[in-house]
Amino acid sequence: MNLHEYQGKELLASYGVAVQRGIVAENVEQAVEAFHKVNNEFGSSFAVVKAQIHAGGRGKGGGVKLVKNLDELKSEADRILGMYLKTPQTPGGMEGPGKLVRKIFIAEDSYAPDFAACKEFYISILLDRTSGKNVIVYSTQGGMDIEKVAEETPHLVLKELVDPMLGLLPFQGRKIAFNLGLSGKAFKEFVVFIDKLYKAYIGSDASLFEINPLIRTGDDRMVAVDAKVSIDENALYRHKDLEAAYDKLEEDPADLEAQEADLNYVKLDGNVGCMVNGAGLAMATMDMIKLIGGAPANFLDVGGTADAARVEKALNLILKDQSVKAILINIFGGIVRCDRVAAGVIEAYKNIGNIPVPIIVRLQGTNAEIAKKMIDESGLKVLSAIELKEAAEQVSKALAV
Repeated sequence: MNLHEYQGKELLASYGVAVQRGIVAENVEQAVEAFHKVNNEFGSSFAVVKAQIHAGGRGKGGGVKLVKNLDELKSEADRILGMYLKTPQTPGGMEGPGKLVRKIFIAEDSYAPDFAACKEFYISILLDRTSGKNVIVYSTQGGMDIEKVAEETPHLVLKELVDPMLGLLPFQGRKIAFNLGLSGKAFKEFVVFIDKLYKAYIGSDASLFEINPLIRTGDDRMVAVDAKVSIDENALYRHKDLEAAYDKLEEDPADLEAQEADLNYVKLDGNVGCMVNGAGLAMATMDMIKLIGGAPANFLDVGGTADAARVEKALNLILKDQSVKAILINIFGGIVRCDRVAAGVIEAYKNIGNIPVPIIVRLQGTNAEIAKKMIDESGLKVLSAIELKEAAEQVSKALAV
């Protein structure tokens, strides 16, 4: 579960991590009030208006602006609120539709009073699946072009593995600080900063912390100017306060629909819709689709109870994707009999009505022959198969039309 920047900073601050302070606003009037608080309470004569969406690269899309007075604040707040912000990380990238900005964060100018004296770094914490340990990824080249740095100069991106049983040891914090070229007060500040950041990561059951940029200010303080925070959804039952921070409006409508229907769904960029029971079978099905020259349009696991209601919800979800040219339903009748699945497919098809794309149903397992006969005799525009290769060939023919 992703958090907004302002929510992530609230979480970090609760663990004592030094962050760029600010106030969230949903309209220009609230932004003006926040600007005055930033001036008076935080002592920052300038402010930064930051769009709050679940995507990085907001600065590149015009979603982060420094304002020096009230007039500039009103102008930028009015411009950013309600805009569809396009960034390299929003759906479709800079050529896509963008994401609607509903909130802005009015933050203090952490670079003041001497921008030139500040230095930007990159810090992230996540799970390294290869080693089974947490890893701190860091670089001296923080800022908006970190992706370019990782691609063109990977030697500037360093990693420090952390044993989850031992936690972050003091020497590791000092090692990272040394590699970042810090010294004196900044060195000590960073060691404290990274220790608190790691404790926040563990304490919140996070799957990702990304601080970009982390800055060393002119007076050698270490401040998280931005914060990307993702929480492990499996641990939300332990964090009711974080669960309440979930913003449904930031999610893809299809993902929300799948979530409400208890379907495991992931949107992809292909042309063949997939409906499968079991994640392993789903992966094999997508591989087969690639082998016959197609591309999966989604990952969709309907689970072990592929009844008519679930099949209907799954079909409706797939059909909302305009790029789908064919649908492959691949069900293994181990938990549920194939004839019951076939009955569900037939009933769902009749409930939906006209389906504009061909549907290929491959059923294998208990009563597979009976299920094939039911589908073949249904009179519907549904093709049946028992072998996966046979189903794939039918998909290939459908795509060739």
